[in-house]
Amino acid sequence: MGAILILETSFLIDLERESGRQQEGAAHQFLAVREQDSFCLTTTIVGELACGRSMANRQRWEAFVGPFRVLPETLETCWEYGRAYRYLQDNGRLIGSNDLWIAATAIAYGMPLVTSNQRHFQRVPGLQIVPYR
Repeated sequence: MGAILILETSFLIDLERESGRQQEGAAHQFLAVREQDSFCLTTTIVGELACGRSMANRQRWEAFVGPFRVLPETLETCWEYGRAYRYLQDNGRLIGSNDLWIAATAIAYGMPLVTSNQRHFQRVPGLQIVPYR
């Protein structure tokens, strides 16, 4: 059995664009070499996808997120959000609240986050990041 990873919004947007162009890019290549791994999304990520124009059709949105396990928010997620928020605020390095919820969920579940936005997410202590491009 492989690793369990959370796919961040930037990855999923790339995956959708590559599929639309019918071209394999970094996202498809990442998945191809990680066939043994499992992939999850957070509720925040699923909500962000629903905001996109390309996912304005509910059936399309559900079909896109359907293959992935969606991790529910827990008390541990909320605690990790608060802990990370305090740290980032104290150090003048706050990130957006959606990204902070995504990071907190990854920390709470002990799962690495697959993202192209490494510099942004590296601010969050205890967050494991897996770059894909």
